[in-house]
Amino acid sequence: MTYIVTERCASNRYTDCVADCPVDCFYEIQDPHMLIINPDECIDCDACVPLCPVNAIYPEAEVPEEYEEWTPKNDAAACTDDNRITETVGSLDGARSIEDVKKQEEEKFGNALADPSSAAN
Repeated sequence: MTYIVTERCASNRYTDCVADCPVDCFYEIQDPHMLIINPDECIDCDACVPLCPVNAIYPEAEVPEEYEEWTPKNDAAACTDDNRITETVGSLDGARSIEDVKKQEEEKFGNALADPSSAAN
């Protein structure tokens, strides 16, 4: 099993999760602008999940159906040394709070989705 970064990260790029990753398996992509996890490098330690301020990281087995389309975006082929991110950097301008993310989910899906089981928020 690996961990999946979902739409909740898109256009936010919070990097709190990166700081505790023991294997530096986070990468930044541009379309959409967000972080992804390289599934070939992730050791399933769960360290990143409670650190994400928008609860965007799910164990692969817990990804809500509404976000399943985001699983392929966490693709090892998109990960290169050039886009590896190993330390915390600022979020993107206009980054949303968890409250804003849940409000957007309610508008899009009719309800806010469940947070990952090990999320601290």
